[in-house]
Amino acid sequence: MPDSESFFQKNEFLIRRLHSLSGLVPVGAYMCVHLVTNASILNGSETFQNAVYQIHSLGNALFAVEWLFIFLPIIFHAVFGFVIMFGGKSNLKNYRYGGNVRYVLQRATGMIAFVFIFLHVFHLHGWFHFDIWLKSVVEPLGGGQFLPYKASSTLASALQASFLIPTCYVIGLLSCVFHFANGLWTMGITWGVWTSPNAQKRAGYLIAAGGILLSLIGLSAIAGFTGLDAEKAEEVETQMYENAVEGKRIPAAPHKFYGHDENHHEEHN
Repeated sequence: MPDSESFFQKNEFLIRRLHSLSGLVPVGAYMCVHLVTNASILNGSETFQNAVYQIHSLGNALFAVEWLFIFLPIIFHAVFGFVIMFGGKSNLKNYRYGGNVRYVLQRATGMIAFVFIFLHVFHLHGWFHFDIWLKSVVEPLGGGQFLPYKASSTLASALQASFLIPTCYVIGLLSCVFHFANGLWTMGITWGVWTSPNAQKRAGYLIAAGGILLSLIGLSAIAGFTGLDAEKAEEVETQMYENAVEGKRIPAAPHKFYGHDENHHEEHN
């Protein structure tokens, strides 16, 4: 008799464990670092730009780091998250207990977070960095707005283009944070970190406080960029870029400063 079990069914225990673990490391850990880095804009565009310089000091290795430790884990977590999601059913209509509400919210925020991250990466980075892709698809659709060496000004301009954009970012941010925090709490139960009702309650309070703090950090970053004077920030970034290249702190990289604006590139030269 042929084996009719799917790959997921055969490896369900391992996949569920890897799925929950990937939500903490590296996906959740990266989100925390990402939000804290973005919140550095509150100290001024120079502070944020220095943080971006540090990230891009990885050079060609940055591409591998992004895919191995950020994008592929996010894709894995999202794909198997949907597999798990559509394999379970909620009793919310019959039993409105807190656990059941969290069950539904975890899945709802997971879907919102997936769509948000998908669009967020396109909006700022265009998914891929091939010239033909960026020029023919991304830029006509308003994507690829972020330039690493004009980090704060381009990010501010991207968020200030419409009041709907920061609104979507707030919804996406809060969904990501709730999904991470609630997932961390359930992960602690799954992995046997907190098993008694009292331990679960204490962990719930602690994680809720951490989630609120993380939300405030993320919201402060959005507020910082939406309220930033992009023109003044660009003046600071231009001076920083020229000084950094002259002092050999960073290599000259016109595509990271001008993007694909060939006219400005030629004028500069």
